[in-house]
Amino acid sequence: MKKYLGILFIAILLVMAQHSFAQDLFSPARTAPKHEVRAVWLTTISGLDWPKTKATSVANREKQKQELCQILDQLKAARINTILLQTRIRGSVIYPSKIEPWDVCLTGQFDKDPGYDPLAFAIEETHRRGMELHAWVVTIPSFKIKDASKMGPKALLRTHPKLLKKHNDSYYLDPGLPGSDDYLVSICKEIVSCYDVDGIHFDYIRYPENAGSFPDGPTYKKYGGKQAKADWRRDNITRIVSKAHSAIKVLKPWVRLSCSPVGKYQDMRRFSSYGWNAYTAVYQDAQGWLRDGIMDLLFPMMYFQGKHFYPFAADWIENSYGRPVVPGLGIYFLSPNEKDWEFGIIQRELCYLREQGLPGQAYFRSQFLTDNTKGLYDYLKTAYYPYPALLPPMPWESKEKPAAPIVSVERTGPTTGCLRWEPVKDCRYVIYASKQFPVNTADPANIVAVTPQCEYHYNLLATTLLGMHFAVTALDRYGNESE
Repeated sequence: MKKYLGILFIAILLVMAQHSFAQDLFSPARTAPKHEVRAVWLTTISGLDWPKTKATSVANREKQKQELCQILDQLKAARINTILLQTRIRGSVIYPSKIEPWDVCLTGQFDKDPGYDPLAFAIEETHRRGMELHAWVVTIPSFKIKDASKMGPKALLRTHPKLLKKHNDSYYLDPGLPGSDDYLVSICKEIVSCYDVDGIHFDYIRYPENAGSFPDGPTYKKYGGKQAKADWRRDNITRIVSKAHSAIKVLKPWVRLSCSPVGKYQDMRRFSSYGWNAYTAVYQDAQGWLRDGIMDLLFPMMYFQGKHFYPFAADWIENSYGRPVVPGLGIYFLSPNEKDWEFGIIQRELCYLREQGLPGQAYFRSQFLTDNTKGLYDYLKTAYYPYPALLPPMPWESKEKPAAPIVSVERTGPTTGCLRWEPVKDCRYVIYASKQFPVNTADPANIVAVTPQCEYHYNLLATTLLGMHFAVTALDRYGNESE
């Protein structure tokens, strides 16, 4: 009898270690909301976050894949739900494109096939873990001048040289030239058509720094008409966003279009941007894109503190036009090799965002989170994100709830059980567990898993002893949840 009780006790402890519902029974109530974007920028340029290993052999290819899986496992354990994966870097990509060459980060050489499709692999592994993957597309910057000769026959300099301008040490697309918008839209259409991405995330959808010296004078003279140059430039960027939005929504209306504008929209009455803002410095009318419905959400790069952060965060809140604005936090500044910020700077910003009801947070960049810089990973995992969250729905695209799963219960072993259900088209599933019946699916503390699978296995002994009840809902691609 003692031996049996000992085995039962160990089984219960194992389940408690694996399932957040058991942990929550013995922890204080938390205030994390049910719907919240928890995003991380996963950088591939120069392999900063991934990949560290070059796919130069079968063994190294498998190691490269495993590196990504380890990162995703860590992020899932911290209850991150959105991966912004750098897919188009600087005129080169991490998938077999018909338009642009392979990026150097994968094999150490431009235009060299790594022997697998990293984007397809990343999507599969991300979805397997119940997270979303948004393809991060760097838009206007193309490549360093020094790399131009290394990129192969699909290099933009060879296929569309007239669209490019030299600025400082790089080539850039000229947003004012007819054709630049269509070229970027073709990249978006290729990704959305060929891959099961949850979003397209634009980076650098703006004019470059020091835009006053950007050599688009002849373009403005030819196409600017009677517009002031600043207005013309803003219209050029907006035209790209609008065309991309239309093209994406025709193909897959559930794919979320987002971008990362400069963190200060423009000067405020009481607070100056000190010359660095989206609207006048780099010609991004990001709040106008929300107003006009051509962006589904924003991730403004708010890599600031103090008076450079809080007033401008409030401004985004006041001008969100009903769309999610998810501030991006510069967690790399916590590193002693960067600005060596104290942890409290980020902690206070996180608390402010949650208190003000902003619909999420994003972190630049992945390695500074998974390395637990200044204890941030531990804080998110144990305190700030005590249980999973779902992304906010997109009622401007669809409000229709999917059908509820029809669930059956099976005993699969002496101590194991399984919930099974028939697939609901284009849905993932949310598993809830609670000591209360019926299970309250409005309480995020009851979420134990988000999964693409049509089954959920559990420890029968432990759930019986704890008196747990389960509920399963379907979650469609727009974020609508069934009964």
